[in-house]
Amino acid sequence: MAATERLYLNSIESGYFTDFSAVVTAVQDDTIVLDRTLFYPLGGGQNWDTGTISGPNGTVAVEEVRGRNEIFHSVGDDHQFSVGDEIHGSVDWQRRHAHMRMHTAQHLVSGVVYESFNGTRTVGNQIHNDRSRIDFNPISFTPEMLEEITRQVNELIDANHPVTDSTMTREEVNSEMPPERTNMDLLPPSVKELRVVKIGDNLDLCPCAGTHVGQLGEIGHIEITGKKSKGKGTQRITYELHIPEITTNPSSKLL
Repeated sequence: MAATERLYLNSIESGYFTDFSAVVTAVQDDTIVLDRTLFYPLGGGQNWDTGTISGPNGTVAVEEVRGRNEIFHSVGDDHQFSVGDEIHGSVDWQRRHAHMRMHTAQHLVSGVVYESFNGTRTVGNQIHNDRSRIDFNPISFTPEMLEEITRQVNELIDANHPVTDSTMTREEVNSEMPPERTNMDLLPPSVKELRVVKIGDNLDLCPCAGTHVGQLGEIGHIEITGKKSKGKGTQRITYELHIPEITTNPSSKLL
């Protein structure tokens, strides 16, 4: 089975697109595979997109999206799709944009913690639309440290730095950022070229296949809502966003 083309990876701007056309390439019970998709699958700590897919026999809800090479869209047992069907997909914009804001905020928090507290590494994260978490090691956060992280991150957001992406080799990334900061050791050695997300003028630079906002001002201010120990020097912080009132997608393009 051929890999699904991930349209949201074309550029940062592609994260703002919600509508696309595609062809069904496989059907497996309650899931379908498409030749191309804008739906983000679970991965990299980021939750999946939801939305709808319309075809010759009507419209169904996309309940879950998973996969690495072939992307499986869960659409229910009575979907009536067949291989070769031409479809129209539409991503839920409110959920997508929440993930974009949350994921870019995670990059900011991880970068601030690394720079402020002796190279503390991000060792895990989970991005949801209403809340998110990051695991750090080695660290033991005090209330004052959390206040300082919040202050620095919100100042960066207020400065409204641009967010861009590009393709770089492992060597190019390592020449600009310490491998410990970018968690380069977690990437398979076989991966030579990386999609890299950059904030401002190297405020942060990190290999990432997630969706992100194009300007930090879209994030809204961050609020750290809790912390807990995860053992062996690891602490988890949870955060929410005071999100701006953005209700419409600024992009009307169809992919």
